[in-house]
Amino acid sequence: MDTTLRDGEQTSGVSFSSAEKLTIAKLLLEELHIDRIEVASARVSEGEFQAVKNITDWASKYGHINKVEMLTFVDGGQSIQWMKGAGAKVQNLLTKGSLNHLTHQLKKTPEQHFAEIKEVIDLAQKEGITTNVYLEDWSNGMRNSEAYVFQFLDFLVTQPVARILLPDTLGVLTPAETKEFVSKITAKYPNIHFDFHAHNDYDLSVANVMEALYAGAKGVHLTVNGMGERAGNAPLASVVAVINDFFKDEIEVSVKETSLYSVSKLIETFSGVRIPSNKPIVGDNVFTQTAGIHADGDNKNNLYFNDLMPERFGRKRKYALGKTSGKANIEKNLQELGLTLNNEDLKKVTQRIIELGDKKELVTKEDLPYIISDVLNSNLYQERITIESYVLTHSKGLKPSTTVLVKIDGNAYEEHAQGDGQFDAFMNALKKLYKKKKMILPKLVDYAVRIPPGSTSDALCETIITWENDHKRFITRGLDSDQTVSAIKATQRMLNI
Repeated sequence: MDTTLRDGEQTSGVSFSSAEKLTIAKLLLEELHIDRIEVASARVSEGEFQAVKNITDWASKYGHINKVEMLTFVDGGQSIQWMKGAGAKVQNLLTKGSLNHLTHQLKKTPEQHFAEIKEVIDLAQKEGITTNVYLEDWSNGMRNSEAYVFQFLDFLVTQPVARILLPDTLGVLTPAETKEFVSKITAKYPNIHFDFHAHNDYDLSVANVMEALYAGAKGVHLTVNGMGERAGNAPLASVVAVINDFFKDEIEVSVKETSLYSVSKLIETFSGVRIPSNKPIVGDNVFTQTAGIHADGDNKNNLYFNDLMPERFGRKRKYALGKTSGKANIEKNLQELGLTLNNEDLKKVTQRIIELGDKKELVTKEDLPYIISDVLNSNLYQERITIESYVLTHSKGLKPSTTVLVKIDGNAYEEHAQGDGQFDAFMNALKKLYKKKKMILPKLVDYAVRIPPGSTSDALCETIITWENDHKRFITRGLDSDQTVSAIKATQRMLNI
């Protein structure tokens, strides 16, 4: 059961609109093939009522109405009337699963609580509503008042209840306790359908779900991206992968793995809650190899692959480009681009990427052709002229200025000038210097700046400058993370050409 629309919406700051709720419900049931969805709590608001009504109208039309569930309360039938108006057919009745909650929150005896629960279940049955029962704080109930939990279960198994839902409400269970507690219950009531509902306060939700399944739980409650109150709930994508890989001989699930990532990203957009880049299955970086040794191993026999192949989830493996990349990572990216380099050129490109990585700049696959062009073009001419140093200033109310130090055939020359912008000031300083040397600079005809198409990084921008000399035009390019510096690099190329 997916409870993104109910428990997941209890994530701090998250509130789905009615249209978003309907879209998510459709995706969960028809795109992901989730068995059941919990979409709301009864009696929350008029807006929630309308959102549920939209979902149930759609679900009734397309044969999903019995898969749509609602959290309800022991309130003398008010939740049942709310459900009737909203067109819902399955209630998940919230009751007290620990003596501590019963005594201090409700201030009632077990017998009083059970009698009120029976009244709600009977009313639901009369209205044609199926009942599942949540034992709120069940995990602490098993720790501290086990006799009460079994007294409660002895009562519930006599009632027309489809499923009994066992929540670790405060996310306090260890895997060992989960296995012990669920095993005790399934051993005593082997014919009853028990669901396990994990929270992630200790980052143990997936491990606890695994142990609950080993112990005989028949259902699990999950949310997309692990959304939920506090540290969230057990994440859908991780649990589906765990079941498919570690329970494949015992459990079959209908969830469509290839759609997990796209649904995850959509809910990231709707909720505004960013997915951590290292979140298993759906995080941006989890199918990205960074170390060069890993890419090398993949080249030699997929040595660093495991069963979590990205294609299962509609994703692709990537090889990061940075200071730890090495030649193998770069080769993998070049293969995808359909490019090849000889060993010497590959070393030069690798060195340039390492330099960018040392500056903490992210390099993407889309940047590679630009880096290759920049590195390899620099070998086409002898560098007799180098721009050794420069100071660029830009102040409000003052003209931009540049001081530049240029070496020509080993001799250093310094000049200063102002201009309409930093690069214009740089060019004016260069012109003054060349005039003194009785040398003429080509005319700047066109100036363009771009980042690599498809690149999401700020690592590189390319400046392309067209020059004219004796009525002949030629182009030079410069590549750097700073726009003005990339233009200066393009200009140094021009000087040498």
